[in-house]
Amino acid sequence: MGCAVSVYQVGKKKKHKGIIPEVSIFVPSMRVPAQCDLHRTLKGVIPKDLADRLTSIRNQILLIAQDTDVSAIDELQKALDEYLSLLVGLTRKEFGNQELTGFKWKNLEDGQEETSVANSWFELLSVLHMMAMLTLVEANMKLAPRDIAMTERAVSGDCMRDTVDLLLKASGYLDFCVQNVLVHIPPDIKNKLPKHLHQGILEATSNQALAQGTEIQLGLALESQNATLSVKRRLACEAVSYYAQTLCCLSGDNNFHRTAKKHLLFIKWKYLEAKAAAYYYHGIIIDKGTEPSCHVSAVCCFLAAEELLAESKKASLSFCLAEPITRTPPAWGVMKHLNKKVPETAAKKSQMYGYLLDQEKDLRVLPDLPEFQLSLKPDDYTLPEADSTWDSEKWDISLKEHLKDCEETD
Repeated sequence: MGCAVSVYQVGKKKKHKGIIPEVSIFVPSMRVPAQCDLHRTLKGVIPKDLADRLTSIRNQILLIAQDTDVSAIDELQKALDEYLSLLVGLTRKEFGNQELTGFKWKNLEDGQEETSVANSWFELLSVLHMMAMLTLVEANMKLAPRDIAMTERAVSGDCMRDTVDLLLKASGYLDFCVQNVLVHIPPDIKNKLPKHLHQGILEATSNQALAQGTEIQLGLALESQNATLSVKRRLACEAVSYYAQTLCCLSGDNNFHRTAKKHLLFIKWKYLEAKAAAYYYHGIIIDKGTEPSCHVSAVCCFLAAEELLAESKKASLSFCLAEPITRTPPAWGVMKHLNKKVPETAAKKSQMYGYLLDQEKDLRVLPDLPEFQLSLKPDDYTLPEADSTWDSEKWDISLKEHLKDCEETD
């Protein structure tokens, strides 16, 4: 599990060496628990069975992440949910256990580098981050074919809708981390957090999920007879806004490590694609006007879309070749449609209105894209209730008995 390719292979028992993973939904990182002696630290401070369960479930998560079958994501999510209900109790001030023990995590990209922080809110942040990344992996798997040799790609409407739901779920986890978890972590610890857990990266990944969800919604609109051009333009423009927000969040982090650089390249590529789609649909709507200026502006939009599409293909290649090497899927949905329609429309309209372009040179200005209120929001997420053991009478067991039990097992 030590290489970055493993991020897209979580949930697969057999790692096929030499196969370059396909990326539709980008997963910035995958952090998993590392071995630490929780039991020894917690025993004698909290009820024995609570310490046993915390240690057992955390170790279970560690083992599943290291070697699992194709049902691993569901199994991991179930174990993480169970662990959260126990972990929530450690964050409660009345128990005074927030900085009781060090929690170790490692990144699958390097496999060896571990982070150890003695703060239960850090552990909670790490668990929620892992849940978000697993959800993104699951979303990517929804769009990936079983046959990797396929040159044509068809994704069903149900599959696209399921993917949007997963993206909103992942965004919800990350938004909760920013709004409700980071605020509890002291500044000195927050400054030492791994880059993947910094606020800017969490916000960027949350916005990326919303952007890709909007992009897939545009694909659904393309297949719907009831979706108007205005709806398609709006969705395309909203995707541009989400990707712009993501770029803004990522640009605020100047100390890029390898995965962060690849993340930035992915967003730049998708941002160019989104702008190409937005200008294409904006041009079609403008071209319905009767004034010469409308036709000139429309041609400017089509030519801009064509240029953006060409730039996006170069950006896609840069993303794929950046370490760790990945590949992108064959064009499907919106991009398959645009790859055909944009060059055709740009050539046709340029020829049709060529005389206007020559006569009205002052009007040859690319219009601004319209701005819309953003539709997609992260799913609401709330932490599970603390396990009932935290409020049971077992807390009445004397600390002396716990310590005695510890001595007997040492």
